[in-house]
Parts: sequence; structure tokens; C-alpha cells
Amino acid sequence: MEVSEKARTEVHALMRKKLFAANWKMHLRPPEAWALITALRDNIERDSASLLRDREVLIAPPAILIPAVAEALKGSPIKLGAQNMYYEEKGAFTGEISPLMLKAFGVTHVIVGHSERRHIFGENDDLIGKKVRAALLHGVVPILCIGETKQEHDAGRALEVVLRQMEAALGGLTAEQVRGVVLAYEPLWAIGTGRTATPEQAESIHGAVRAAFSQRFGRDDAQKVRILYGGSVNDENVDSLISKPDIDGALVGGASLKAESFAPIVRAQAS
Repeated sequence: MEVSEKARTEVHALMRKKLFAANWKMHLRPPEAWALITALRDNIERDSASLLRDREVLIAPPAILIPAVAEALKGSPIKLGAQNMYYEEKGAFTGEISPLMLKAFGVTHVIVGHSERRHIFGENDDLIGKKVRAALLHGVVPILCIGETKQEHDAGRALEVVLRQMEAALGGLTAEQVRGVVLAYEPLWAIGTGRTATPEQAESIHGAVRAAFSQRFGRDDAQKVRILYGGSVNDENVDSLISKPDIDGALVGGASLKAESFAPIVRAQAS
């Protein structure tokens, strides 16, 4: 009996490990970071064997806190990420951090192209693409952020924008290379505003992004790539979001700064 495309999609969704990534942005000092990691470990790791069977947890602190957080996470299944990096290995790039520096502290993932990097610091598609390639070259998983502004959203251009951003960052890469990429749809109008895309709105974009990924790199890889949602995610809306078959976890900002709000997000839809 032939299996429908919808059934195949749902099966792959069950197979993809969900990823819950905490983006601390420019918050916390070393004692606060240590206390937060300790509280998260106490909450998450007490039943990690069952909880982390189908999900991964990632902490992306400010760069200056990476050494302290790396120390606090020793022996933990919680992964360490970075919020940004430059695409060169070394050189006269004042204020920048290279992929080699991140790897020296055990960083496994890096957020690339976050909307705040695009719209506050002026990063363009070309620079973001270089960062994605550098991360892949050095074995760091890029979490590629794509998303539209409120003006683009209101003009009905959301899908056009996110597909352009994805193609600009991944164009020229092979299917084998992009297997190491995580995508994160984060509509700018929903970041830090308390306004969240409805699960149906988010699923519509996620499904279209996966379909475009399939056309570009093949159906099998498209069904394996993880697409996170980011934009005012909290413990009250996360269940309804990740219940959708094409939403594979969350990139969490403000709600990740307290264990009592981030731990329930990590546990979302846990069986």
C-alpha cells in the first residue's frame, strides 16, 4: 500500500529530535549564569534519560560567558552554543570571535543571521552565508535564522523574504553539507513583543520552507532538517507550536533567562 506524503511527513517529524535553544542575548553575569545553569541541570537532568530521548537542549550565552557556562555544563547532556561568530579563522578583526575559538570551549552550535544581527548590526545575506559556510567547514552546527519584518509580513511578503534568505545562505552548498544545518524561523514582528505567530501561521511558513528545501536539496534531506520557531515563545504557547509536524523545537529568548520558565518549555509535549 502506498504511503501518503502527509503520512511520510508525520513519520519523519516523529524521528526528528526536537531542539530547544536558549538565546540569552546580552543578559546575565557569571554568578547569575552559574546559578541558572545549576537550576536547569537540577530540573532537566533528574530524568534526562527519558526527557532527552527525543529532544536536545542548547544554551547560547553571551560570548564573554562561554568559558563559565562551559565549566558549569561539564558532564551535562545540555549543549553549548554561541550567539554569533566571524567567518575567518584568525586575523585583524577587532571584537570578533572565530569558529576555532568557539570550538576550543566545546561550542557545538552557533546562531547565524539572527534578526537583531541583520537589523541592528546591518549583517546582509552575503555575510551570513559566509558565516554558515565557515561554521560547516569547522564542524559547528549553524542555526540559520530567517524571518520577515512587520512591514514585509503586513505586505504579504513573508514567504518571499524567508526563502530569499535561505537561498542566499545555503546557495552553492551540497545536500551533504546542508545536513548539518538547523533552520529557525523567527518573524521579527514577534520577537520580544509578546506577539506570537499562531501555530497555523508558523506551520504554514515552516511547511513552505521545508518544501523549498526539498526542491533544492531533495526530499529525504528536507524531512530530516530541523526547523525551529522563534518569537516570544513561552511555556504557555510552546505546546501548541511544537505539536505541528513541521515545527521541530524553539529558539527561546526572554523565557530562557529563568529556569522556572525555560524548563517547562524544554518539557513541552514530552511523552
